[in-house]
Amino acid sequence: MRLFAAVLPPAGAVAELGAVVDALHALPGAGELRWTSRPGWHFTLAFMGEVDDALLPDLRARLARAARRTPPFALRLHGGGHFGGRALWTGAAGDLDALRLLAERADAAARRAGVAMEEHRRYRAHLTLARARGEGEPLAPFLAALDGFEGTRWRVGELALVRSNLPVSGVPGEQPRYATVGSWRLEGGGGGAEGSG
Repeated sequence: MRLFAAVLPPAGAVAELGAVVDALHALPGAGELRWTSRPGWHFTLAFMGEVDDALLPDLRARLARAARRTPPFALRLHGGGHFGGRALWTGAAGDLDALRLLAERADAAARRAGVAMEEHRRYRAHLTLARARGEGEPLAPFLAALDGFEGTRWRVGELALVRSNLPVSGVPGEQPRYATVGSWRLEGGGGGAEGSG
């Protein structure tokens, strides 16, 4: 199954961001973007791709250990940005060091469980809102509208393992479907930046 580790924003944060995104839909050029759906909004920590079922017990145990070692932390949705003019996103503010540490631990948990991971890169917190359909649409109006966005702070208290089901119908605009297949409470009281064991 196709899996990733994630932080899922709570309903209140999704509703706040949803109000902003509804306003973005009214901007010129909005129809040229493929917008992500609210049920799928998340901060990916570690993308694993296709994971063999035989690896799941060890992966779950290692993610549970990563969560136990990581304390809860504060986060809020913040501003906006883009990747190469192709993806529009909102970012995060708050305890970004804790978020990066959780991402590193989730990545290490997957690697140690035998999941073939991509080359490790420095974590950049983002929640994807839309993607350009072709060579890219001008994103400046959307970025300007997101610039002052400051969501309400919330407490991240859980690490989620999410299954991604890609669209298969061929219907234009069909979205991936996501299902949480495991979650673990963050319980740590501090600690160093070493990976998950």
